Amino acid sequence: MDEREAFIALNMIDHIGPVRARHLLNHFGSAARILRATRDELLRVEGIGEETAEAIVRWEEQVDLGRELQRIRDFGCRVLIPSDEEYPALLRQVYDPPLVLYVKGRLLPRDRNAVAIVGSRMTTHYGMEAARKLACQLAWVGVTVVSGGARGIDTAAHQGALTAKGRTVAVLGTGINLVTPPENAELFERIAAQGAVITQFPFNRPADRQSFPIRNRIVAGMTLGTVVVEAGLHSGALITANFALDYGRQVFAVPGRIDSPQSKGCHDLIKKGAKLCESAEDILTEFEYLFPPSNRTGTGPPAAPGPALELPETEQRVWDALGTEERSVDEIIRLTGLPAATVAVALLALEMKRLIRQLPGKIFVRAR
Repeated sequence: MDEREAFIALNMIDHIGPVRARHLLNHFGSAARILRATRDELLRVEGIGEETAEAIVRWEEQVDLGRELQRIRDFGCRVLIPSDEEYPALLRQVYDPPLVLYVKGRLLPRDRNAVAIVGSRMTTHYGMEAARKLACQLAWVGVTVVSGGARGIDTAAHQGALTAKGRTVAVLGTGINLVTPPENAELFERIAAQGAVITQFPFNRPADRQSFPIRNRIVAGMTLGTVVVEAGLHSGALITANFALDYGRQVFAVPGRIDSPQSKGCHDLIKKGAKLCESAEDILTEFEYLFPPSNRTGTGPPAAPGPALELPETEQRVWDALGTEERSVDEIIRLTGLPAATVAVALLALEMKRLIRQLPGKIFVRAR
């Protein structure tokens, strides 16, 4: 058994987290030596009790290492350990780095300049658009966008980075072979092709209440800062922000509507000292030594395109009235000055041309 295989086995043993693993590695010097240790030797290590010592001594009874290695080969991923050059340098610096990282795709040296964009799964159109815009702007100037691959803000962040043809990394709270949520299967393939999908969990490990905070610490640990776009007061995104603070990293929060529950967590972060974030510029100025203004294009990423075809006058007026905001029918009527029936016909025509979308409550927005 080589050292990499020993790390994989150690990662699969119950009762061993990163902190206990650090104590064990400091004491024995290598993962392979830990797996050969006797019960008495293990009990001499700080933080190792009878239950953990027993689990390590009998590790071959609970861990099928050969099968895990076969799964890794069949799936076409790789496993990094902290001594690997490709292992994220910022993550290696935290006090509880993962023992291993399963990687589909590639991690590059430039991913050291990474920013996390996180937020609620239950989000608003405003939150999704804000996450896409920020991710697109950051990816455009060479920042790697890291998020958790979940529904809502995470998905929008990955999509924004991909739109700018930049790099993005999805950190999973499951085994690398499990797609959660299932509708993101194609997105994960695109992320792996243009960045990486990573996890510390072995194959077939399902998501649970413990796995997501563990995932969040990796998101915060491998990035220069964390941007919270939308989050309720009890959102898991705030866990990521707290990890970022623990690791001495910068925290940003995007303000939202004062009456929106999804904005309460962001507003609370701002009250506690997080930097208010309205654009990528607010993030880049915090890391000006990495991204000085002289190195930026100044033009920014391409703006959202207008209609590719010439619209009739009434449809064009309705399109212009929508702008980048969510609008009710009454607001559109007021802004255009058109009769209600004319606006209704124009909205239907724009929907059929896939230029706009209707949200619940007769709210309309431009399609992306």
